[in-house]
Amino acid sequence: MSQLQKPPGPPGPTGAPSTPRTQPPPPADRAAARRGDLSASVVVFLIAVPLSLGLALATGAPLQAGLVAAAVGGIVAGLLGGAPLQVSGAATSLLVVTAELVQRYGWRATCAITVLAGLAQLALGAVRVARGALAISPAIVHAMLAGIGVTIAVGQLHVVLGGSPDSSAVDNVAALPGQLAHPHTAALLIGAVTVAVLAGWPRLPGRAGRALRTVPAPLAAVAAATTVSAAVPVPVPRVALPEWSLQALPALPDGPVPGIVAAVLTVTLVASMESLLSAVAVDRLAADRGVTTSGTNLNRELTGQGVANVVSGLLGGLPVAGGAMRGSASVRAGAVSRRATVLHGAWVVLCAGLLATALELIPLAALAALVMVMGVRMVSFAHIKHVQRHREFPVYAVTLGGVVLFGVLQGVALGVGIAVFLSLRRLTHTRVTVGAEDGRHRVRVNGQLTFLAVPRLTRALAQVPAGADTVVELGGSFMDHAAYEALRAWSDGHRAGGGWVTLGGRAGSPIAEPASAHHCRPWTPWRNHHCTRPPEETAAVPRTSGDQLLVGVSAFQRHTAPLVRDELARLAHEGQRPTQLFLTCADSRLVTSMITASGPGDLFTVRNVGNLMPPPGTDAACDSVGAAIEYAVEVLKVGSLTVCGHSGCGAMQALLGADHEPGAQTPLARWLRHGRPSLARMQRIGRLGRGEVALAERPVADDVERLALVNVVQQLDHLMSYPCVAHRVAEGALTLHGMYFHVAEAQAYVLDRGTGRFRAVRPEAAAGGRSVRVAGA
Repeated sequence: MSQLQKPPGPPGPTGAPSTPRTQPPPPADRAAARRGDLSASVVVFLIAVPLSLGLALATGAPLQAGLVAAAVGGIVAGLLGGAPLQVSGAATSLLVVTAELVQRYGWRATCAITVLAGLAQLALGAVRVARGALAISPAIVHAMLAGIGVTIAVGQLHVVLGGSPDSSAVDNVAALPGQLAHPHTAALLIGAVTVAVLAGWPRLPGRAGRALRTVPAPLAAVAAATTVSAAVPVPVPRVALPEWSLQALPALPDGPVPGIVAAVLTVTLVASMESLLSAVAVDRLAADRGVTTSGTNLNRELTGQGVANVVSGLLGGLPVAGGAMRGSASVRAGAVSRRATVLHGAWVVLCAGLLATALELIPLAALAALVMVMGVRMVSFAHIKHVQRHREFPVYAVTLGGVVLFGVLQGVALGVGIAVFLSLRRLTHTRVTVGAEDGRHRVRVNGQLTFLAVPRLTRALAQVPAGADTVVELGGSFMDHAAYEALRAWSDGHRAGGGWVTLGGRAGSPIAEPASAHHCRPWTPWRNHHCTRPPEETAAVPRTSGDQLLVGVSAFQRHTAPLVRDELARLAHEGQRPTQLFLTCADSRLVTSMITASGPGDLFTVRNVGNLMPPPGTDAACDSVGAAIEYAVEVLKVGSLTVCGHSGCGAMQALLGADHEPGAQTPLARWLRHGRPSLARMQRIGRLGRGEVALAERPVADDVERLALVNVVQQLDHLMSYPCVAHRVAEGALTLHGMYFHVAEAQAYVLDRGTGRFRAVRPEAAAGGRSVRVAGA
């Protein structure tokens, strides 16, 4: 299903797309934005401090270097970067690289390499290559992060067990049995407490659990581990923050120039890739939550990251990069502008100056356990499944293995090499088969048709008898001129000999038709029903209104079934894996697949009169709706849930009228009782809505439309009363959306939960209609 998100707008001054700026918000909205930024900055600060200390510990750098990186990333990158909601700081993906640099060159030389990498990022931003960096296969990027995560987790496990890690992941794995045989009991206990709190904190049940979950899990875990360490009779190593001095300033590395250049390139590549990918991910999350910004400029973001790395290196800090974890936490906590990022950096500065004594109570084993868990989470099984579905698992596996065994730059180079090899193989590996089916010959071409495949194609076509009816199925997406000429010449000769030839795509669907031919699109059977009426001379079924369904099914078998047969066969084999749940009205004018541009397997749809979502336990007769919600959320693990109302809704008209008294016992009247909370809510807020629900672009037309809008908001509240929904929303694994569709205008409106306004979704011409933007956003 097409995601409802803001796409890039017209090119900005650096050539990177930027979202159009909106009009200044009213004073009330500005105050709410400031409150959101303030609360988000505190949340991210509480996450960044223990994480930064843990990363510094894991690299062997001074612990204060992590706080320097967090402060510089927040203030410098926050002010200068091109992604307003991105939160930068010490980079998890650079942990392995930084640790190796510290061991090989020393800390001061590592700071110099950080400065040089920042200058390289400035150069890359100046030549506007940010968009080009995103061309690297996602399989390589995810495998690189996973390999770094494996290396981090294995290394920090030694610290949790009371030992010290080696520089190589292979050496760490080899030494692990001996470390497990003789663990440090106190350090292991502290690490276990940290891991247990990190794992269990998001799952705390009940009202008290929801209140406690407002405290970030990393902070809670470190606080719990510190408390436990105070009761342990055996002394354990703790944080020691050195005084900042000139001795921490960078010094030029002493070593071979090629090795230093490779180190600078590695830091530049990894930091830039993580920052750019995180900026895109955070931007998408913000769009899904209805947060509007002044636009993301990736070239400017790369420049801001470069300046931040230069400053961090000069001040003795770790390399800086944007982080999706910190950025997503900031957006979920209410951030709407770069104020949240900058404020978080300011809190880190105050913490380093005023709370140094408190920080020195933290045991090192707790920080090591925190970083170990972060490393494990960098290995995403969802990404592995996604990569496998796209036949990119060999690239993923080779990159991951290369990063673990040889290093980040070497692993990425191996992954790029395998990706290029597989691409060339797919381009040149073409399979051509000939078979007879139902009295006609079928030539199937699987793969790309290039000049290299012409000999195989001509040999296969020669097996087709003269005068035979033939279908040529082209399963690839590319045909060069030589293959086209060979296929055209054979087709012309076969037709001249009395044969019949149809060129088709997958499943034999025609790829070319005469200009006069009528070609049904999937939604045209609803347009006056003309497309499902066969000509009189070929009508196989009666053309009465009662037979319209059968005629429509027949049209589906002729026109649409060949297009979707392969996809439906795959879904039948693999099972459904929708990512969206769509709750909407049973009105026949509301065609969900059409207004969401979705296909088979995309939507799990629940339809009823009035798109109502009865709260749990209200009526046993309503369990079917609750069961569908529970199945989608708990079993199918959908990531998005949308409630969609529409104009001219009969259920809303019935609620406003006197057709169904509260005591009526008809099935419809009993069902509409679940809509009465929406009616009461509209009456409470008054006829003008008091700003709670409204359309952003025009006034609400009448009470029916107003009630339909209020009903969407009310049903979203009802959904949150389901424990399975509330639990996954609290985890950040499920997002709720409200939508309103005006039938006569064919216009969709999306709810901005922050303002209570429904904003019109507009097509983006520059994106070819594939993405949409919210008008006025």
